[in-house]
Parts: sequence; structure tokens; C-alpha cells
Amino acid sequence: MTFVDEVKNAVTPRAALLVIGVLALQLLFIASYVGALHKPKPTDVAFGVVAPQQMSQQLVDRLDGLPGGPLDPRTVGSAAEAREQIMNRDIDGALIVAAEGRTDTLLVASGGGTALATALERILTEAEGSQERAVRTVDVAPASGEDFNGLSSFYLVVGWCVGGYLCASILAISAGAKPANRQRAAIRTGTMALYSIVGGIGGAIVIGPILGALPGSFWGLAGLGALVVFAVGMTTLALQALTGIVGIGLAVLIIVIAGNPSAGGAFPLPMLPDFWRAIGPALPPGAGTWAARSIAYFRGNAVTGPLLVLSAWAVVGTALTLLLSMRKRPDADPADGTGTAAPTAAAPAPGTGGSTAA
Repeated sequence: MTFVDEVKNAVTPRAALLVIGVLALQLLFIASYVGALHKPKPTDVAFGVVAPQQMSQQLVDRLDGLPGGPLDPRTVGSAAEAREQIMNRDIDGALIVAAEGRTDTLLVASGGGTALATALERILTEAEGSQERAVRTVDVAPASGEDFNGLSSFYLVVGWCVGGYLCASILAISAGAKPANRQRAAIRTGTMALYSIVGGIGGAIVIGPILGALPGSFWGLAGLGALVVFAVGMTTLALQALTGIVGIGLAVLIIVIAGNPSAGGAFPLPMLPDFWRAIGPALPPGAGTWAARSIAYFRGNAVTGPLLVLSAWAVVGTALTLLLSMRKRPDADPADGTGTAAPTAAAPAPGTGGSTAA
């Protein structure tokens, strides 16, 4: 047998295509993470300005015209309103101009991302310094001392996502990637739901009582975790039902390659390039990270949108999984041991000529 023949036997065409697919995922992983995170800079950060009426619009225009467009400033009526808008996650920071003196107050929320709070402090210190004014920073939603750079929410959600697609992948390929019939699809969906509940509670226990990394409602985080795991898991099962084993790679593409760098974890959304900022909130990691931070630091505000996003992934994934399973009849899969095989004649024993002794 020639070397070429050995290669053909060792690497089937199907295996070669899968290897090419893995290479494509590898390159996309590098491009996505480096593209999103290699040069973070704030752009159009929602920012409030509280100032005396005679100078309010002038200050807004000046901040709006800063080089690179880091801020999207708008007038806010009072310091109390600015704090409330930050806690509602309508704005990311605010400048309160002192009526007397030359020291103004900058409101930030490091619980929404330490990198963004630090960037706002630097930008406003430079902008105010050019006007011979000083800035005093007040953190109205500070990140926990056990939550370095506000990353715990992101890593918690990443763990839930990993659990979701790994559990779904195991369920899909444990029996040789059999297409799901109705019973098998229902069992996998039920198993995924049970796993999601346990995974959500487990993650909340680790991040809260055990490590003390995140404050906020324990059951709020546990419920969020169950929804994240189930949404990712059912999406993976649906993709596997639709495309076979390739669906697992598609799930990695959506959740890991596209979802993680655009989630606003290491750098909040206003610091990401336009493409990742646009897709992040629509993907499970981004929706989960936003909701986890809201539960931990913002009194549970602004979670309706992210929860609807996660619910949509869960509902569509479940519906596709169950609908696609209906293409296969329960009694048409003898590999389950549930099908009915057609009777076949027994093969004659060697040397008997197919006859039996009288």
C-alpha cells in the first residue's frame, strides 16, 4: 500500500472537512477576540451633565466635541436624577458642575465595568483641567472588593454558557449523534432543563456564599443562571438537530467566538468596536453579563431586555429541537431497540444445503 493510500485510509474526506472547519473556527476565534479587545476606547458613552442653566448647553457641546467622540452627553435636571439614571443604567456617568468653587463631581459606576469608570475619570479630568477646574469622583455603584475589575459577572456567565453547550453536546453525541426522535428530543429537553436549574443554583452558590465575589440577590442570580444555561443548551441541541455534529461547531461559533468578546466583560460595551457593540446584547453571553451586573450592583434594574433575549434563544431552540424531531417517526429507529425489524429467513448452516434432517 502506497503512502497516499495510507493517508486516504487515515484521514477520510469527512474527517478532512471537519479539520478544515476546526481551522476556520480557530482563525475566527483569534480574529474575534483580538479584533474586539486589542484596542478598547470609549465611544459615545451615555453621559449626563448637571450644570447651571446658563452654561449647561455650552458644556454639553464642548464634551460632545472631544476628540474621538468618547462621550454622548445630554443635560440632566439634577444630581439626584443623574444618580437615578445611572442606577437605571440609562447613562454610564455624569458630571455635576459646582455652582460655587472650581471642583466638580464626576459620578461613575464601577459595578458596570471598572475599565469604563476609569476611562471616564481620565477623560473628564483632562477636559476639566483644560478649563482650570478639578474633578472629584464618586462611585455610586461600586464593584465589590472581591470583584476585581468587575469581571466576576462575566466569568460567571461564561461558565454557565460553557456548561450549557457542553451538556447539550454530550446529550447529542453520547449515542453516536443519533437524530432525535420525539421521545429522545423530549428526554434531552427535560434533562437540559434539570441540568440548567442545578447549574444556575450551583453557580450562584460559588460566586456568592463561597467566594463572596458578587453581592445582590442569590435567587436572582440562580434564576438568571438557569435561563442562560438552558438558552445555550437548547440552542446547541437545535443546531445539532438541524445540521448534525456540525451544529456543535456552530454553537461554539455563536457563543464562544462571537458571544464572549462582545459580551462587555473585560471592557464594557461602550469601549468595544461598533460591530461587537452591536451584536453583544443580542447574544447569550452579552445578555447574561448585563443582567448579572444589574442584579449584583444596580438593584435589578434594566434586566427586562436581556431576559427577553435569553428567553427568545431558549424558546426558539426548544421549538426547533422538538419540531425537527417530528421528522423522524418513533418506530423508524431500530437502533433504539424500539423499532420493528422485518423478519428475515435464517441462513442455512454450512454443509446442510439449506435442508433439515428428517
